[in-house]
Amino acid sequence: MKPPQPASLGRAGLSGSRKTKNAVMGYLIGLGTIVVVAPLILIFGFLLIKGVGALDANFFLHTPAPEGEKGGGLANAITGSLLILSMAAALGILVGVAGGVFLAEYPRHRLMPITRMLSDVLSGIPAIVMGLVVYALVVRPMGHFSALAGGIALGLLMVPIVVRTTEEVLKLVPLSVREAGLALGLPQWKVILSIVLPAAGSGIITGVLLALSRVAGEAAPLLFTAFGSNLVNFNPLNPTSALPLEIFKGATSAYDENQRLAQAGALLLITLIFITSMLARFANRPRR
Repeated sequence: MKPPQPASLGRAGLSGSRKTKNAVMGYLIGLGTIVVVAPLILIFGFLLIKGVGALDANFFLHTPAPEGEKGGGLANAITGSLLILSMAAALGILVGVAGGVFLAEYPRHRLMPITRMLSDVLSGIPAIVMGLVVYALVVRPMGHFSALAGGIALGLLMVPIVVRTTEEVLKLVPLSVREAGLALGLPQWKVILSIVLPAAGSGIITGVLLALSRVAGEAAPLLFTAFGSNLVNFNPLNPTSALPLEIFKGATSAYDENQRLAQAGALLLITLIFITSMLARFANRPRR
């Protein structure tokens, strides 16, 4: 009969097994991280090598040159993207924050299930389908393409992201904060506007920035709404270009100069998205 194993040896063997499993899982997590991050690094490196040479003053100050000729820039696309995204942000913030507040603060309202269902359905609609819907509802009645239609399409794509983010952030605000405001005699709407929303402001800003990053690179809805233009446009009722549209046109062009501008536009767009994501992390950082 074997003598019983000392307890210290059993604990040592168990500790060694845990260390081995922890090391294996750590390597697997590291490998998964590399698999996820490597394509982004390769894409950014490719665009940096191919497109950084075109990021000069002409790129930001001039419109595209005639097809196949050298020179020109994407000033029309840069201003068009800013115009469209500003209108999309206005729609996405107003409707998205209002929807998130409704879902979080009025959970027993009879319209709550319908609102939640519409938000979930809206989040699953492909971007190109949203472009077709806005084309039928806005572009055809107006009789022409416009930056306004593009802003509406991108704004509707932003709405479900902002709704979900706002709802989840508002749920993190302690119930005692609401009760304190109500105990002072404030109506519920004023408690929400004056106390609850400011307390969740950083999280809402994060959701808005992430939603902007999500729609900034969408080209499919803009093909049916903004359509594109070689002129710098500030009128929301006129057709306008955008960075995703120019990237799509240049990438499918047979001319090297157009492809070079498209690569530079893609580099600028991915850099702006990266900066926006960093701003979102900065807005959501814990404060002392």
